[in-house]
Amino acid sequence: MHETQPTMQSLSDAVDPARAQAMFAALGMDRGVPAVGDALPPFFHQLYFWDARPPTALGRDGHPRVGTGGIIPDMGLPRRMWAGGRLEFHAPFRAGIQAVRTTTVENTVRKQGKSGPLAFVTLRHDICQGTTPVVSEYQDLVYREDPDSAAPPPATRPAPEGEETCDLRGFDATLLFRYSALTFNGHRIHYDLDYCRNVEGYSGLVVHGPLLAQLLMLKGEAEIGALASFSFKATAPLVHSERAAFCRKGHSLWVRGPDGRLCMEAQATPA
Repeated sequence: MHETQPTMQSLSDAVDPARAQAMFAALGMDRGVPAVGDALPPFFHQLYFWDARPPTALGRDGHPRVGTGGIIPDMGLPRRMWAGGRLEFHAPFRAGIQAVRTTTVENTVRKQGKSGPLAFVTLRHDICQGTTPVVSEYQDLVYREDPDSAAPPPATRPAPEGEETCDLRGFDATLLFRYSALTFNGHRIHYDLDYCRNVEGYSGLVVHGPLLAQLLMLKGEAEIGALASFSFKATAPLVHSERAAFCRKGHSLWVRGPDGRLCMEAQATPA
């Protein structure tokens, strides 16, 4: 009998304040353990709602295997990347208060790109604490073929100049490991250097797209104020040996690599 793949998933979490404090420590933020009921920074919901699967349910990249057993369909392409996202902040996400995240498959499409076939999956996450809607998030994933070693490197876009503020930040394997652990992200491109180079064709450990987005959101909140919404798009990978510039001009934010390439662009809307 053919098993119909589900298109919706609900996960519950107690929103342990200690996990938020661990993220503060990993990012070098001088904060203690949040009290129950304290508002957490934007995007900290990424630390919660773990979907823990046994090793037999994982793909070669360490992510839960697509297709049977999950809500993401098998699009026939092995490499996964978080391409971007859009968030609407309805109310503060508070520590120590039970929360429910409901995830639905919003859209799937397969296209032919310049470098070969691509598949796009958009997930919608709706988070509530009690009867209060907290966050609506659209997560854009892209799947692609394994790299062709004979192909030229993909083209990149130059990042904007003329920013009003700019913060330089470096990354290392320890930060990437701790972020993977706190978000329960098993993707091997963030901690397995041999896999990065030999299978997926990167020059180093890849800095998580959501980690870049997290840092941009923290910058936006600090400089613009509370956020009503935030959208971001990953445009080029950043690896752990590179220092990046986190830039803002008005409500636009971006990450510039050391060679001037644009790694991520974002737009913030203040509350």
